[in-house]
Amino acid sequence: MEQKILYLSRADVESVDVPMERIIAALESMFREKGEGRVEMPPKPGVHPRPDSFIHAMPAYIPGLKSAGMKWVSGFPENIGKGLPYINGLIILNDPESGIPLSVMDCTWITAKRTGAATAVAAKYLARQDSKIVGILGCGVQGRSNLEALKVLFPVERVQAYDTNRNTLELFAAEMAHRFGIEVRAAKAPKEAVSGCDMVVTAGPILKIPHATIQAGWLEEGAFASLVDYDSYWHRNALKEADKFCTDDIPQLEYYKTIGYFQDIPPVHAELGELVTGRKAGRQDDVEKTMACNLGLALADMATAPLVFELAVEKGLGTRLPL
Repeated sequence: MEQKILYLSRADVESVDVPMERIIAALESMFREKGEGRVEMPPKPGVHPRPDSFIHAMPAYIPGLKSAGMKWVSGFPENIGKGLPYINGLIILNDPESGIPLSVMDCTWITAKRTGAATAVAAKYLARQDSKIVGILGCGVQGRSNLEALKVLFPVERVQAYDTNRNTLELFAAEMAHRFGIEVRAAKAPKEAVSGCDMVVTAGPILKIPHATIQAGWLEEGAFASLVDYDSYWHRNALKEADKFCTDDIPQLEYYKTIGYFQDIPPVHAELGELVTGRKAGRQDDVEKTMACNLGLALADMATAPLVFELAVEKGLGTRLPL
């Protein structure tokens, strides 16, 4: 019997268009499994051919979701100036019963959506539930997906956005205002995108040496921040104001410390899995400043990829290729 895999191009994956609500739910289930110790995910190894670039191998297995596989992903900041995507790569989804590859799919859309969904899961436990004003610093793919995910769980009414590229900022403001029917203000300076916000997302390029733009005192009492770009945007004194500093995986964070990242961050209060399972407390009052620095887990890709695969099969998308 000839064995075939389903190849899903970037256009195929985008056409599947799994709703963000389903991705958030899948990630919350994954973090619960992780918090209960029922997953397998080694720290991701990688190579770094260019300054601030990476190519990572990200394997994971989630028994509860019957999902196993690996993402092979790259991030090259210089691509933006070449008209190429910052993030590129592929996901291989395997049958956990036989190990046979079921699908190879582009990872760009999945990476964007699951990253936004992880912010939303963190915010569910760390942000005030009445949060209405969101600051977005970095108005590219992740700025969009993080706002989309937060809009699913919170009554967002206004966005205060900032980007170093004014054209990118204005395009983001117009697009998000139209898409979500909310007010989007284009900030002239980074502080305008942080001050007065209930939730703040920093989504610039990941840098080993932080540019540390956000200063102490900018983040409001009771606010939540998601550090999608690791600690790149934050001055160490601003980070130290956090009452609770959380991450998606402590061993991975510790590994990154050994290669030069996260040299001056607060002690980690909890992993997201510990928050979801109730092993550690999330937000406990309306004045805590909380932060989540999610590194991006292979588990998140393996929680999302089966949703894409199943809907693609239902819709007849993709190309069957012989193994």
